Amino acid sequence: MTVTAEAYVLEAAKAPLVRRSLQIQDPGPKEAIVEVIACGLCHTDLGYADGSVPTKKGIPIVLGHEAVGRVIQAGKDFESLVGSNVLVPAVLPCGECPFCLAGRGNACPNQKMPGNDIDGGFSTHFLVPARPLIKIGSDSSKVAALSVVADAVSTAYQAILRANLVEGDIAIVVGSGGVGSFVVQIAKALGARVVACDIIAERLNLIADYGAEQTINLANLDPKELRKQVRAFAKGAPTFKYKIFECSGSAPGQVTAYGLLERGATMLQVGYTPSKIDVRLSNLMAFDATLHGTWGCPPEVYPGVLNLIEQGKVRLDPFIAYGPMSKVNDYLADMAAHKLERRMVMDPRK
Repeated sequence: MTVTAEAYVLEAAKAPLVRRSLQIQDPGPKEAIVEVIACGLCHTDLGYADGSVPTKKGIPIVLGHEAVGRVIQAGKDFESLVGSNVLVPAVLPCGECPFCLAGRGNACPNQKMPGNDIDGGFSTHFLVPARPLIKIGSDSSKVAALSVVADAVSTAYQAILRANLVEGDIAIVVGSGGVGSFVVQIAKALGARVVACDIIAERLNLIADYGAEQTINLANLDPKELRKQVRAFAKGAPTFKYKIFECSGSAPGQVTAYGLLERGATMLQVGYTPSKIDVRLSNLMAFDATLHGTWGCPPEVYPGVLNLIEQGKVRLDPFIAYGPMSKVNDYLADMAAHKLERRMVMDPRK
């Protein structure tokens, strides 16, 4: 059965996305067609749209990598998924290569990212690898919100796991919007003491109600004063308990986070910017510190973060807003102007 999708297509960098009717090919044995219920808007989508970050597929492409939907067709190996509501991870590993078999699916060289390697979720339907899909409940009031779990929340969870964060650790989150807001919540849920740092007061005011024990406004703050405030917050905890999460996706944020490294501390680079920075790597040697990159989240660990959401330990609605996908170009413009206060979750049927 041929499926026709109504999609918003990036046909040229720095140009508005264009609504087009697209024919979706029949799924192969290990593929599925997902009818999109909702798709989140990520800052990475803006990077693709404005041309600052090239997509691997090239142009034209349908953006969007935070999708939930219902499987309407599937290849013979995954026919049991038909009719199920699913979350489509932003990183879709093959599940068969040495990386995947070693539990490093987020580094899989064969991975597919919707809206980057393949057409994504700014559409009524899209074709994806079926193996990584995560079955979710049928409660329509909750399904749309779970779209942000595909990237923002699961990426935060994977960063927490990669940091080996445990109860009593000091979580220092640089950039408390987007992914950072969920790093704060997850770290708090797992027993860490959390300090959130940002340059936007409204973000700090919000996250103070959802897990941040202390907030620090970085605007015009001297780095030495920041270190002093972080040390005062830690109240003498050994610095190997410091887990620093750079979530701002900005060059100043990366410099700030790196400057917080202490003896035995661990830093996670979570945000992305194409900008380069100048840091002294010898600090890692001198402090016997650890610096990790983290990309996406392996599908097999999604149940852990979904469980935290189900238990109410991680809240989604205070950090997201809903709107029609027909306004996607308006939302991209607002994002570029730093006017979006919440992560947008878009309905492709509107």
